[in-house]
Amino acid sequence: MSRRFPLLAVAVLLAAAVWCAAPSSGQEQEAKTLTAEQAAEHVGEVAKVCGEVASATYASRSRGRPTFLNLDKPYPDHISTIVIWGENRGEFSEAPERVYRDRRICVTGEIETYRGKPQIEVEEPGQIAVEST
Repeated sequence: MSRRFPLLAVAVLLAAAVWCAAPSSGQEQEAKTLTAEQAAEHVGEVAKVCGEVASATYASRSRGRPTFLNLDKPYPDHISTIVIWGENRGEFSEAPERVYRDRRICVTGEIETYRGKPQIEVEEPGQIAVEST
């Protein structure tokens, strides 16, 4: 018996174990819904954060070319921030700072902090939902 067979068997068993442990779509837990203010209490968690885009800016000349969507109050008094990095901006069919400005949105993702404020980094448009009025 070659030495490859045991390694191959271990790899197959590990792959099967990971596949079986992964939640199916029916088992996935829905992210809890939070206000922009509540997000600060849930850093490190995946959640849906909702608020009104009070200011929106595309910093095209800044490192990483970020787009900032500031919730509930305009920068620098914003409550939470949504960041779309330049590398992900092309995923959006229209400029996010125009589409979402003055709209109430819900954003799903991991809540992090930057300079003491909660933020979520968005990689794709499906993470943002516009709430109907």
